[in-house]
Amino acid sequence: MQAASYIYGAASIQIMQKSMFPLMELSGSTLVHYPSSQPQEENEGLVFDSTNLLQMQGDMPKEFLWPSGDLVNTTQEELKEPLVDLGIMRNGDEGAIANAAELVRNACLKHGFFQVVNHGVDPNLIDAAYQQLDSIFKLPIARKLSAKRKPGGVSGYSGAHADRYSSKLPWKETFSFLYAHQSISNSQIVDYFVSVLGEDLHYTGLVYQKYCEAMKELSLVIMELLAISLGVDREHYRRFFQDGDSIMRCNYYPPCNSANLTLGTGPHTDPTSLTILHQDQVGGLEVFVDNKWLAVRPRSEALVINIGDTFMALSNGRYKSCLHRALVNTYKERRSLVYFVCPREDKVVRPPENLLCTNNEERKYPDFTWSNLFEFTQKHYRADVTTLQSFFQWQCQCSSNFI
Repeated sequence: MQAASYIYGAASIQIMQKSMFPLMELSGSTLVHYPSSQPQEENEGLVFDSTNLLQMQGDMPKEFLWPSGDLVNTTQEELKEPLVDLGIMRNGDEGAIANAAELVRNACLKHGFFQVVNHGVDPNLIDAAYQQLDSIFKLPIARKLSAKRKPGGVSGYSGAHADRYSSKLPWKETFSFLYAHQSISNSQIVDYFVSVLGEDLHYTGLVYQKYCEAMKELSLVIMELLAISLGVDREHYRRFFQDGDSIMRCNYYPPCNSANLTLGTGPHTDPTSLTILHQDQVGGLEVFVDNKWLAVRPRSEALVINIGDTFMALSNGRYKSCLHRALVNTYKERRSLVYFVCPREDKVVRPPENLLCTNNEERKYPDFTWSNLFEFTQKHYRADVTTLQSFFQWQCQCSSNFI
């Protein structure tokens, strides 16, 4: 297939990548070929059974090899992201809240990452969520595949995303599921686990049901702090996300004896609004700031927060959705719990008017709905550093086809 058959504007995207990140050339193969009616290329024969892969002798399977530009070595430096005490949001100390908002503002203007402590999530619940990861990922491969993610969807099991891509596969297994903030059912996660994995996973579903409920409440507190930091009505983003449909993802990164040739998660920005991550003590999360990869220190008592593409649009581009990746470890397995905060799918994403009026700002992004961006990332495009720009080009292309 010739380069001209890629999404319109691919050449400008590659130029943008090089100008934004001069020390790292991201591979153009993250673009998905069009027309959109054609399914993404899949690895029908590849099954990511980590035990068998680790026992393989010789070279790393070619599907897991990443381009050298994506494998730029870390500097061994750590990101200097702020550690924000959310206890101040509960005790109502307005002076302390203003100081915390300033910390968040400075971090989000630069790279969009910060960590929170005293967040109100029970440490025992976090521990239970980690303990239940084995209930999922230690299942026989046939049983995991029976809960495989359906094409175009997000819920279910995925082994190295081999069901979606044929190259640059991430060295990980994931299990994802949706969480509706205002579901009429108080057992939606339990019901999902039982339906796809069986009654013996009932307790596992119950743990993640409670975990998602805690994440939802925490996300609304963070949204309030973000609003304060942007100088808009402090309830604005809380109201916007109150009835959202978020995504929970459990990650398992097996040890890899060729960790220098592959990645657990490739360089990308999150298309969602806000990411709430708890990572274990192995480490591996890195952020690309000031033209170098910086590690995010694991803290057992903290949760890592980062801005996604959708919230970047909601802030009219003020707050940054930053490129990040996850490394794999040669000797140790790595695990993480990720909650992606998303609005209700039909909500129109646009910045609040008073944010624009304060500094007489022009709109940097057109209106869009989360459902359209979600469809784009699930069916047409592999998330990278230019997901949002590519989405708008795709949206314009789709609109012109109906004129």
